[in-house]
Formats: sequence, structure tokens, C-alpha cells
Amino acid sequence: MKDKNIIIKKVKKQAEEGDHGGAWKVAYADFVTALMAFFLLMWLLAMIAPEKRMGLASYFKEFTVFNESGQSFMGKESEVFNEAGKALRKVPRELQGTYNMKPEEFREVIKKAIEEKLGDIKDQIIVDTFEGGVRVQLMDKEGRPMFDLGSTKPTSLAVRILRVIGDNIKLLPNSVAVEGHTDSLVYGSKGYGNWDLSTERALAAKKELEKNGLEPKRLIRVAGYADTVPLVKENPKDQRNRRISIMLMFPDRSENPESRSHKSE
Repeated sequence: MKDKNIIIKKVKKQAEEGDHGGAWKVAYADFVTALMAFFLLMWLLAMIAPEKRMGLASYFKEFTVFNESGQSFMGKESEVFNEAGKALRKVPRELQGTYNMKPEEFREVIKKAIEEKLGDIKDQIIVDTFEGGVRVQLMDKEGRPMFDLGSTKPTSLAVRILRVIGDNIKLLPNSVAVEGHTDSLVYGSKGYGNWDLSTERALAAKKELEKNGLEPKRLIRVAGYADTVPLVKENPKDQRNRRISIMLMFPDRSENPESRSHKSE
């Protein structure tokens, strides 16, 4: 017995936590914090423009650590996305944010584009606002017509202007109206007059815009008004009355574009 070591083992019994312990409070606090963060995120997403929200969704959906590591979607140019989040086409920097633009602000965007790309013929283009949107008018000038006399085929000058206008409106969601106008001179033969001529010119301008990317479903009106809405009222025969009007309607102001489009003329 003298050669044996005596080992004493002490076992501490932990007191069981009572029914009203504090662990559940920590879990509940974490849950409330996460819920608050979720609603804050939802609020922030609701405040940003639709195209940026879709871009954000596409970024996280398509992100790969091999190709995108270290890059931010905010540093990229804005893009127009389809419902699947795939980029369809890039939005020029000067047009970014146009979903929330006022007509007066977009008028300045169009004017800037005309100044930069059509500076030599800007005197034949009028950009103004009306109650419902922005209107761009292409008018004739001596020796520089939009259509040859009595013709429904746009001249190279008209095609050039319509290309610039098309590039600046094709990426937007706004509805578009196209109108044709003539002076009071009589063209054509029996059974074909200014009403027919102005209507066919409006259709020709509409086709040019579609060639430059305008989606047909955005068109709400293509019409001819003959000489009934002259630009130069005091001289119905003035060549400036021969023109094409392109109107971009803004969503919350276009309930009745038919009655509003000529209000400021």
C-alpha cells in the first residue's frame, strides 16, 4: 500500500442555466438587427434608377472572381439591360440618368448633341419644350431642304440630322410622335395634296429613326398636318413651315399628347 499513489480527481458540476437565461436575447437582437438592415437595403434599392438597379443585379449574378475581381460595377458605363439582366447596349454618359430628367434638362442634352455634331446646320433645327415633353423640329432653308420639292424622300441633310436625333433618343423609354408639315403652296396633282405629302414625309422620317435604333412600339403617333400648323404664322408660304417635328413624351406628362403637342406653336 505504501508504494501506491493516491490520485484525487475533483469534478466541478456547472450549474444549469435557468429558464430565463440571456442567450436568447442575443439571438433576438441579432435577428432584429438583420431585419432592420434588410429593410434599409430594400429602401435604398427603391431609390435608385431602374437601369442602375438592374446593373447591380446583373453584376452580382454574373460576377466571377477570375474575370471581375477587384472591379466595381459603379465604375462601368451604364447599360440597358433586358429582363434576364444581359446588357443590350451602352448608354452614352450624357444620357445617363435621363429616366429621372425633366424635359428642360433633356432639351439641353439634345442641344449639346446638335451643337457638337450638327453645328454647321444648327440654324435649321429648333429644340423646345411643350407641356408633355421635348420637341425637335427640322425645317427647310434656301438651298438646304429636308425633302426636295414635292418629294417624300429625305435628303442627305435630313438623313444626317435624323441619325443624330435617333442616336440620342433610341435608348430612352419615352414615347415618340412624328409629324409632317408643309407650307401653303400647292404640290402634286389632282387627288394628291399637302395632306398626303406631309403624312408621307412623317412616315419617311419615322422609318429613318427606326433605322437608327428607335423601337416601333415607342411610337404613339405619325401624322401629317399639311399647312394647318405653320411655324411662321404671318407668312404661310415661308419655306420654314416645311418641316418635320419629332416629339419625345415624358411619362408623367403625356396623358393627352395629341392636344398638347401644338400648344406652344
